[in-house]
Amino acid sequence: MKILLVDDSRTIRNLQKNVLAQIGYTDIEEAGDGIEALNKIATTRPDIALIDWNMPNMDGITLVRKIRETDKTLPLIMCTTEAEKSRVIEAIKAGVNNYVVKPFTAETLAEKFTATLSKAGLVTTG
Repeated sequence: MKILLVDDSRTIRNLQKNVLAQIGYTDIEEAGDGIEALNKIATTRPDIALIDWNMPNMDGITLVRKIRETDKTLPLIMCTTEAEKSRVIEAIKAGVNNYVVKPFTAETLAEKFTATLSKAGLVTTG
């Protein structure tokens, strides 16, 4: 299972990697913004992506919309500080499969990740 972490914060990506490793996932690619993420998706086609909203060059909501133009099935989890209900609704309308608000606990991230994989019909162990 190949996972793409998209966040401009290396610290957040490292936290996500540690949580995912704890639940058995280690095949992880990283991108620091939406443009880099689109390139990674084109070359490595991940099985799931965790996407931050606020990033330079291309933000997460624009990235989600771009992905959904050509790929309706890639599971996407928005992982962001944007907690307002209107933002959550906007992200869901754009095409995310799940939503995690930062700061998150390891348990919350693992739970949302596993639930998203399960709903997508993908295996839930690395």
